[in-house]
Amino acid sequence: MAHKHVVMFSSGAGSWAAARRVVEQHGNENLYLVFSDVKGDNPSPHAGEDKDNYRFLRQAAWDLGGQLVWLTEGRDIWQVFRDDRFLGNTRLANCSKFLKQRPAREWLEAHCDPDETTVYVGIDWSEAHRLPAIERSYQPYKAVAPLCEPPYLDKEDILEQLRERGIKPPRLYDMGFAHANCGGFCVRSGQAQFKNLLKVMPERYAYHEQQEQALRNYLGKDVAILRDRRGGTTKPMTLTDFRQRVESEQINVDPYDIGGCGCFVEEENAA
Repeated sequence: MAHKHVVMFSSGAGSWAAARRVVEQHGNENLYLVFSDVKGDNPSPHAGEDKDNYRFLRQAAWDLGGQLVWLTEGRDIWQVFRDDRFLGNTRLANCSKFLKQRPAREWLEAHCDPDETTVYVGIDWSEAHRLPAIERSYQPYKAVAPLCEPPYLDKEDILEQLRERGIKPPRLYDMGFAHANCGGFCVRSGQAQFKNLLKVMPERYAYHEQQEQALRNYLGKDVAILRDRRGGTTKPMTLTDFRQRVESEQINVDPYDIGGCGCFVEEENAA
């Protein structure tokens, strides 16, 4: 049986760079690019990935060769939050669990023999401390992070490589987002990313603001994605509260408070 090389393909630049290294080392004959879509059947342009990510996904997969495996659980993140009666946040992202981790794991177990399969994730050398947890979570499959190995690349290096191969990177990078996934909206994001989303995509911010309030009404609980830590105490801060404070310049946002994706890189995620 031929050894399979399975890349967890996020539609961002990092997973493409990881897959490119796999192709350079092993070819693409037994390459599988597994993409788990979080849009479900939601017709809104603000749900799921940014529209340009879907363009990039197809173009990047064509560049790499192999087989693009497109998985869809059927729900979007807000449907998951409602069904699970829990609003995802920086500490626990149940949207990742149900829409990315489980579909990818189920596909992996249905189609791949652990003894004949290597799984690849797109973290880089700056996140190498996460690798032991990743390796544990994918057992009995072997998990590898190609970008944690030399030559070491930063985001600009990767974007330049894309351009050299005639691939336009996802537009979200040019719009100031450190991560191009989930349309610039991720419950793991920090305040700086939410501020940027409000600035460059106010309609998308408004969509998620409305969805958060609808979920609060449904649950009857004071829950929110963000946290207000003023005065030495921590309490929920809704997207409405955050927007109003930004607009009235009543909040100082740390420009380095980006937060980040991690749908396939935490210990519980692959299981």
